[in-house]
Amino acid sequence: MIYMQQVPSEISKFFSSDPIKMFVDGHWISSQEGEVMDVLDPGEGKRVAQVASGKKPDIDLAVQAARLSFKKSGWATMPANDRAVILHRLADLVDRYRGILAQIESIDVGKPYDQSYGNDIPNVAKTLRYYADLSVHTRRTEPIAVSGYDAKTTRGPYGVCAFIFPWNFPLLLVGWGISPALAAGNTVVIKPAEDTPLSTLFFCKLVEQAGVPPGVINVVPGYGETAGDALARHHDINRMSFTGSPEVGRKIAESCGANLVPVKLELGGKGAAVVFEDTDVLSTADALANAITLNTGQVCCTATRWLVHESIMQPFLDRVVKDLKSTKIGYGLDPTTQMGPVVSQKQKDRILGYLDRGQEQGAKSILDGGEITVSGHEDGFYVRPSLLTGSPENVCAREEIFGPVGYVIPFTDEAEAIELVNRSKYGLANSVWSTDLERANRVAESLVAGNSWINVHNVFPHGVPYAGVNVSGLGGGVLGPDTLLDYLRPQSIVRPLD
Repeated sequence: MIYMQQVPSEISKFFSSDPIKMFVDGHWISSQEGEVMDVLDPGEGKRVAQVASGKKPDIDLAVQAARLSFKKSGWATMPANDRAVILHRLADLVDRYRGILAQIESIDVGKPYDQSYGNDIPNVAKTLRYYADLSVHTRRTEPIAVSGYDAKTTRGPYGVCAFIFPWNFPLLLVGWGISPALAAGNTVVIKPAEDTPLSTLFFCKLVEQAGVPPGVINVVPGYGETAGDALARHHDINRMSFTGSPEVGRKIAESCGANLVPVKLELGGKGAAVVFEDTDVLSTADALANAITLNTGQVCCTATRWLVHESIMQPFLDRVVKDLKSTKIGYGLDPTTQMGPVVSQKQKDRILGYLDRGQEQGAKSILDGGEITVSGHEDGFYVRPSLLTGSPENVCAREEIFGPVGYVIPFTDEAEAIELVNRSKYGLANSVWSTDLERANRVAESLVAGNSWINVHNVFPHGVPYAGVNVSGLGGGVLGPDTLLDYLRPQSIVRPLD
């Protein structure tokens, strides 16, 4: 573990806590039942820390703290500008601790340090500032012109908002999720993924420094079937947000439905890239190769189905194969690494299982993937990028694998491409690649998805809503201005005129 030996003492001290405690009501506390869970470094396959493992009593305590804070801390009632000052202070601390947070994220998830440092952590700070500023300029009372009545709409925070986050972008998704809720004046309870809770817990140290009132932000690590289930079923939350698989999303929705709690679901996808014959073949191939190696393919909206016009298929494949073969696979903190391990042995087995099933169903391997051993890190969870082709009905063309696996399908005309894309049960994100912008826009508008990009994939400018449709999600999205309104409860007030 040569790279682990080079991390700052602040990280080593944090990891050596026995265990790292949960953060509730502004205090670091053990789980009520004293249970702990191991957190592994996926690049080494070894334990890097122990964390308190919460269950229903811990969730009850966190929700109670959030409820009391909502009522009594002043967070919900203070002027939006005063909350914005605190959120900006928190964003400044995220920037100040950017290197620390990026290293923790790299160790915990396995992703290359440069990806965490260059994208994930700065995005958290940017999101906090975006919603803090937006809240200051959002009118909470609007008059309504209606004959015979004095009428208006007013908006205020809901109360306690619950969040369950996945393991692929732990802190970035915390930023996307809780920033609008906090800016609106709500309090939050967070259940991070059991595989990757470390950056979220370290973030709580910054929450303390920023002066966020106790109970406004609470973090209870634990397993999905215990802590996660208890949070989704809790009778005293006002809103719920879950990011993860459709299978778990359905269970979350059922639990929220029983309590009539509004729920926001972002549930993954099987993104398609439609590559027309007039595109710049080499740059498009480079971009899509990068799409499936980014975060080792563990990106819900990435392009893993590539519909390529038959006339450019061979030069496209030649370039992609060259790119994927040259991708440097290694430990996340190794500065030469371009693609790290997957997050766990479970995820590694899932990817390898899909490759076997896909080939059993007739998929042809253009580039063989499978497991790989990285020197010096032999117990890590490493896989090579894979590239398959075959029937659009193949399991690897239809289902989300969540790994560095691309599936190539040739097409002949625009109508065929649109039909192939829209066969999917998912609807998160697609892209269209063409120099003919009229055609690109026409096709993008025809694709059934919450997001369509043109000549790019995986871009998330603040101010542009990001959400899914079909089995990819419901209940609204993130990053857009309307997301702030999602966390403000509307109320109409009407008085008859004399």
